Amino acid sequence: MSAIQAAEEAAAESALARRGRGGRRGGVGSGRLARRRRRAGIMLSLPAVIVVVGLLAIPIGQAVYYSFTSWDGITATWIGPSAYVSALTDPIFWRVIENNALLLLSIPFAIGIPLAIAALLHEHVRGWRFFRSVYFLPTAISWVVIAAVGLGALQTDMLAGQYTALAAVAITFIWSMLGTNIIIFLTGMATLDQTLIEAARVDGLSRWQIFSRVTVPLLKRFIQFSFVITVISAFSALFSLIFVMTNGGPGFGTTTLEFFVYQTAFSQGQFGTGALYGMILFVIMIIVGLVQLRLIRSEDGEGW
Repeated sequence: MSAIQAAEEAAAESALARRGRGGRRGGVGSGRLARRRRRAGIMLSLPAVIVVVGLLAIPIGQAVYYSFTSWDGITATWIGPSAYVSALTDPIFWRVIENNALLLLSIPFAIGIPLAIAALLHEHVRGWRFFRSVYFLPTAISWVVIAAVGLGALQTDMLAGQYTALAAVAITFIWSMLGTNIIIFLTGMATLDQTLIEAARVDGLSRWQIFSRVTVPLLKRFIQFSFVITVISAFSALFSLIFVMTNGGPGFGTTTLEFFVYQTAFSQGQFGTGALYGMILFVIMIIVGLVQLRLIRSEDGEGW
């Protein structure tokens, strides 16, 4: 080996050593920076965490405790799991659950009708700006006003029967979700690749075929979002509607689990049992959310 070669190898080894030390210094520096950023993130998010714990975690914990008690709002007597046994064997409770299940039958209409209307509005039919404002009206109006408005001479005696009253609530619920879902679908249609639709027209597809084979598959994410919003509303956003329209009657014909919590706690003074029904509703909503998340991810080919 010549001196020149030896010098070149030594220079190369020295350069590698310097590069290694620099990498180690960079690694140490980047590690310190990451720790500082982590600490800063924790400190900045701490106020929000405290608010969430104070407004959500603590009340949920109290509701769990009171659900195992006989509580009249002043004194609470621990009765343990027998409280849940009594609630789950109550036929009125299962009638309330049946009402919630029957209301779920309105969800395909609460999604399908706005989807069809949004497709027509997207085609810019005559007067589409006026109709877009009209269809959005239910979203801008309070649920209390929606429930109180009658149809004058067109009004029927639907609220006299238990199942017909529930059907009236379902129809009103579908109408109240109209504006929200139409806006969701119009937003989705505005993001579609128009070249695909034009290509479908060139291929000779009819409007219905373009809608069913091209538009609807491309709107899958927006339909899923609409489904989630509508299901959540059906379980937890009908209180004011039912309170004004039927007050849960006739009998328990229109009482949902959400409204049953109010009736049990504030009408009957059984706050412990009301907390129990509230926890059952909370668990149901968690299960519904997980099932929806599972369905969405399974369609995308992902696991949990």
